[in-house]
Amino acid sequence: MAGKPILHYFNGRGRMECIRWLLAAAGVEFEEKFIKTPEDLDKLTNDGSLLFQQVPMVEIDGMKLVQTRAILNYIATKYNLYGKDAKERALMDMYTEGVADLGEMILLLPLRPPDEQDAEVASIKEKSTNRYLPAFEKVLKSHGQDYLVGNKLSRADIQLVELLYCLEELDPSLLANFPLLKALKTRVSNLPTVKKFLQPGSQRKPPMDEKCLEETKEGFQVLIRQAGPPRTLF
Repeated sequence: MAGKPILHYFNGRGRMECIRWLLAAAGVEFEEKFIKTPEDLDKLTNDGSLLFQQVPMVEIDGMKLVQTRAILNYIATKYNLYGKDAKERALMDMYTEGVADLGEMILLLPLRPPDEQDAEVASIKEKSTNRYLPAFEKVLKSHGQDYLVGNKLSRADIQLVELLYCLEELDPSLLANFPLLKALKTRVSNLPTVKKFLQPGSQRKPPMDEKCLEETKEGFQVLIRQAGPPRTLF
């Protein structure tokens, strides 16, 4: 029997959080090995575990997978959350890329200089309410089904609902004019596996605070030197 997937990342959301969400929604238990120091990261790099000298890295089914989208694709396929055919997968890819575009802005917000953060938050809100949320609301309205693709729970729903939670943390009013998205969020949140993940004490990570950001920066100094600009932190 295969062991639990092992997630290698820092003790925060970053690019691993969508992977945590997908595994949790699929009902898959996983372990985490947190990178806390430059030495921890050095060890993974030097033993060849990080193909491109970057994290996230997930040990699963005898593989050491890196690159977030590759990891998500594998998990979604393995646990039947990636559609029944190429057409459904294409739609899911399109939707999740939209989620990632907006999610990237939120992800990198803590790295913005303090004097730029208010403007960036305003930009996120504007793009959310005028571009991304209307698009997803339109998809749900167009077919009148419970989920984005094929009337069945998929990675697209899970990744979108994770984003909706992040947006509500930023501003609880952002979903006010999108009833179908609010209903999707409630529907997915009430699934037993997701409901468990949303409970206090789960492996879901809280929003990044100043302490977590500083610890993360300290632990990733080696990665910055080897792999490039600060965006590789997450």
